[in-house]
Amino acid sequence: METKSAVTILAALAQDTRLAIYRLLVQQGSEGLAVGQIGERLAVANATLSFHLKELSHAGLILARQEGRFIYYSANYEQMNALLGFLTENCCRGEACAPASNVSPCDGAC
Repeated sequence: METKSAVTILAALAQDTRLAIYRLLVQQGSEGLAVGQIGERLAVANATLSFHLKELSHAGLILARQEGRFIYYSANYEQMNALLGFLTENCCRGEACAPASNVSPCDGAC
């Protein structure tokens, strides 16, 4: 991952509502949620939700799929893991880092 991509991703997450949306979608796994469900769970108006989903999508953090009349969004775990790798690639002076006990890697099946 390049620095410019990391900055775009981090900027997308640097807003309360977008961070809440992203965390909700990460928790839902690969199935994701329909737009209406996201709005209901987070009490976000449709127009506002649409704006924030667009920003997260532009950063590559979420993926959309259409099923019938509904659009479902899910976290893009590949992008999330790439960002985590970028942020930690030079940690611990180049030596293997001991993983934090409360953090587990996510392969999209969380």
